[in-house]
Amino acid sequence: MAKGNKLTHLDADGRARMVDVGDKPSSHRTARAEARLIASPETLDIVRSGSAKKGDVITVSEIAGVMGAKKTADLIPLCHPLPLSKINVQIEIEETCLRVTTETRTQGQTGVEMEALTAAGVAALTLYDMLKAVDKSMTIEGLRLLEKTGGVSGDFKRDD
Repeated sequence: MAKGNKLTHLDADGRARMVDVGDKPSSHRTARAEARLIASPETLDIVRSGSAKKGDVITVSEIAGVMGAKKTADLIPLCHPLPLSKINVQIEIEETCLRVTTETRTQGQTGVEMEALTAAGVAALTLYDMLKAVDKSMTIEGLRLLEKTGGVSGDFKRDD
């Protein structure tokens, strides 16, 4: 946590509460996140060839990620429901993994980081679900925020 920042989801008595963003100015906000599903070469070949028994693994998982972003406020306590203007989920086959990248946008009083992260997590979980019959040793790693723009706290971009 950066110096000077404090948690704002607690009231004066230490009880959890939803932050009141009503007085914050509306601004254009974006966020990008990622996750990786580490899988065996054989599993990645199945995805690459389109021969998974459950069908089009990548398209279904990308759609699941979009659905996850839209449901973030239902899944994460105290998270504000947001009017999302963009949700993009892309899955790429890499040498050792399936990489999920997401982008979310809104015009609002609070950020869209949780929506981008939820989209990446749900897409990765869907990949796992659709492939677990052939590879139970898969792992989901590296769920993280890549960058965000807008809001009082300013922009953030991961350096690594």
